[in-house]
Amino acid sequence: MSDTRRRVKVYTLNEDRQWDDRGTGHVSSTFVERQKGISLLVRAESDGSVLLESRISPNTAYQKQQDTLIVWSEAENYDLALSFQEKAGCDEIWEKICQVQGKDPAVEITQDPIDESEEERFEELPETSHLVDLPPCELDKLGEIANLVTSVLSSPIRREKLALALMSEGYIRKLLQLFQACEDLDNREGLHHLYEIVRGVLFLNKAALFEVMFSDDCIMDVVGCLEYDPALVQPKRHREFLTKTAKFKEVIPITDSELRQKIHQTYRVQYIQDIILPTPSVFEENFLSTLTSFIFFNKVEIVSMLQEDEKFLTEVFAQLTDEATEDGKRRELVNFFKEFCAFSQTLQPQNRDAFFKTLANLGILPALEIVMGMDDLQVRAAATDIFSYLVEFSPSMVREFVMQEPQQTDDDVLLINVVIKQMICDTDPELGGAVQLMGLLRTLIDPENMLAPTNKTEKTEFLSFFYKYCMHVLTAPLLANTAEDRANKDSLEGSTKINPVCPDNFQTAQLLALILELLTFCVEHHTYHIKNYIMTKDLLRRVLVLMNSKHTFLALCALRFMRRIIGLKDEFYNRYIIKGNLFEPVINALLDNGTRYNLLNSAIIELFEFIKVEDIKSLIAHIVDNFYKALESIEYVQTFKGLKTRYEQEKDRQSQKLSRYRRDARSLEDDEEMWFNEDEDDDEGDPVMEKSKSEEDFPESYGKYMEAKKGAANGTNGKPVPAATPSAGPNSASPKTAAPVTKTGLVGLVDYPDDEDEEEEEEEESPRKRPRLGS
Repeated sequence: MSDTRRRVKVYTLNEDRQWDDRGTGHVSSTFVERQKGISLLVRAESDGSVLLESRISPNTAYQKQQDTLIVWSEAENYDLALSFQEKAGCDEIWEKICQVQGKDPAVEITQDPIDESEEERFEELPETSHLVDLPPCELDKLGEIANLVTSVLSSPIRREKLALALMSEGYIRKLLQLFQACEDLDNREGLHHLYEIVRGVLFLNKAALFEVMFSDDCIMDVVGCLEYDPALVQPKRHREFLTKTAKFKEVIPITDSELRQKIHQTYRVQYIQDIILPTPSVFEENFLSTLTSFIFFNKVEIVSMLQEDEKFLTEVFAQLTDEATEDGKRRELVNFFKEFCAFSQTLQPQNRDAFFKTLANLGILPALEIVMGMDDLQVRAAATDIFSYLVEFSPSMVREFVMQEPQQTDDDVLLINVVIKQMICDTDPELGGAVQLMGLLRTLIDPENMLAPTNKTEKTEFLSFFYKYCMHVLTAPLLANTAEDRANKDSLEGSTKINPVCPDNFQTAQLLALILELLTFCVEHHTYHIKNYIMTKDLLRRVLVLMNSKHTFLALCALRFMRRIIGLKDEFYNRYIIKGNLFEPVINALLDNGTRYNLLNSAIIELFEFIKVEDIKSLIAHIVDNFYKALESIEYVQTFKGLKTRYEQEKDRQSQKLSRYRRDARSLEDDEEMWFNEDEDDDEGDPVMEKSKSEEDFPESYGKYMEAKKGAANGTNGKPVPAATPSAGPNSASPKTAAPVTKTGLVGLVDYPDDEDEEEEEEEESPRKRPRLGS
């Protein structure tokens, strides 16, 4: 057979009937000589060691569960399970097992525990004898009934026959009458038997039995039977909780009796599944699949019935938005809608669409706008959950609503601004609500889900709206916490400076980290709008103030923001960074970090490594010119030496090209005479001239930058930059070249055609004459 490898977890059942994880690996079905047959072989993905080697025995009962699980027993007390990462892998291994055993892969269990002769005997019985013979429903027979019910659970055929017998004789109601008698007599042994019987009947997994057991006149007796678990010293008081503690709250009176009954039934059955019944083992999970389906379809029916009652929902919305509604009542109304939306998740996609459109037509978004701005924390939390359902369902619907708001309200009460303010003002120390709201905001501003064919301008219109009306609210805490940096800048000295406005409060730092995460998302996905905002507000400078934070995670968020900007390789951003000298706080953070090898150190070095690898020339020149003196001592990585090498290579290349152009200019008359003497078809000179002309762009722009830098170098900008040694060579006669030559020594980058030949030799030697870069 072919060797098919799939990723799986291997489980074994321990003495406490709990599953132990034996490791993760890849499974194959292959012939193993030692086992003398086709075997399941699992090798650990970490080191390739054998986690499992199990021969596929023709008589072993393998069971497939939940599409990704195969379980079997190899000995009386040794149960195994393979949990597959992918359904396809499970299906393939299951086919191999069935192939070895000669079974149809469509089956879910390859062997039936019942002896085949016994199974054949059932098949040969007359039609009327297909049912299991039930003992009389009497007190002294409860033990026998319990043994029968528990014994058939391992056989699908016998489970089916027992279920038919229980339904045909009205047996369930008789058993529940015995429960009342046992409880009156305080017959603990009988009550323990009834617990086993009722639990076993639930595991028969038959909807027809559930209809009887969960009817109004039976369900509380079923709960009563399940109170008397033999493993407990004292019975649980589940009926007391359901009848006295749990209160059914009608926010608006429900007149439909069928709807009321369905709500009660669903709550109680959910309670049985979640609270009363123990967590099923891997072997038992399929036994309760019909119970899960029963609850599921009940919820679908409840949502449909409420949705069709427009009078009911209209009244709920009216009370929710009425200012006269009491706080307690409003809290109940919001909780009702939260539960209502949770139930809606059980609907099929088309029905869920209709459900949310009904809520939108009734005014759910204006109502949320009101309740999300209230002081009651419980109301705001429930409203946030409802809002998350709406955003998940249709971001476009929410965006369409908020874009209509500026026409009828002011900025402070816009729905998105209400959401942002709630995120900013989250009182939870862990900011759980803020994290949830940040995720919703990211969904709303994500261009990937703004591709609806019905509205091709949605992206442009919504982003324009967001940056005009909402972005200032989002960045307010960030700007407020970095506002005094400019004023304090001159008073801060050395590389150990600590900014007094940098937030030390952990909760504030977490909030700023969330805001930065959202802004970083904007840099990646909003090109024009965020670029304009960063330039206008000088936002990157303010963000980099946070590099001084004592909270490393916040400094990393600030660095990540800059890294995303540089990662775009946009010259507009690069010029902005150079003009603002915005590498300074990053390099200060690297120097302050010292020799510590940590995430901050690695992240900063990765930033410079990216600039080197991508050969971003303008940034390389800026870094080498201004900071190489401080960085050249860092030798445990070759990043900064690599930057210097890139810088010098580019400088030499530019010098050679300019030299060629200068020689052409000096011998212009000779060149002209030669050109006129050549054939018209020979146009070799043009490309040279065009090429050298286009290659002047870099030195010209760089010369302008260096002139501006000269002025900046005479001022104070908070970072001690070592002075450059003046060039030793003769200066050009042109005054335009004097400043770059004397201040920076970058003679090779700016030159003019009328310079002397001797200057070329000086230019080639200039890098070695810059002691600030090498000393």
